[in-house]
Amino acid sequence: MPRIAVSSDRIAPPVGPFSPAVESGEYLYLSGQVAQDPATGRLVEGDAGVQAERIFRNLEHVLQAAGRGLGDVVRVGVFLTSMEDFAAVNAVFSRQFIHPFPARTTVGVAALPLGASVEIDAIAR
Repeated sequence: MPRIAVSSDRIAPPVGPFSPAVESGEYLYLSGQVAQDPATGRLVEGDAGVQAERIFRNLEHVLQAAGRGLGDVVRVGVFLTSMEDFAAVNAVFSRQFIHPFPARTTVGVAALPLGASVEIDAIAR
């Protein structure tokens, strides 16, 4: 099955050798996004909730480039450098999706790229 890279000029370029998303069959696998400002490539200022808002906008841009939207997301991975940010990120998450919500995993990690507090990846269909 072929892999087709998907990107958007509405997000900052990746900080490593990876595609923002890869389409394979009927699924779109979105790489983890941190809260990079598309204009500067720098991490947005603010707490985990502010970062999560920017991340979802970035994910939306990549989804749109593939002809999809947040309503097509079936799984989300959330990575937090502090589990104390769970409630703030959960509040943002709950405004992005409608019932039935996508499956989700939330994991506490030691560190994230660019010093981010949050990273989110997703799978869409």
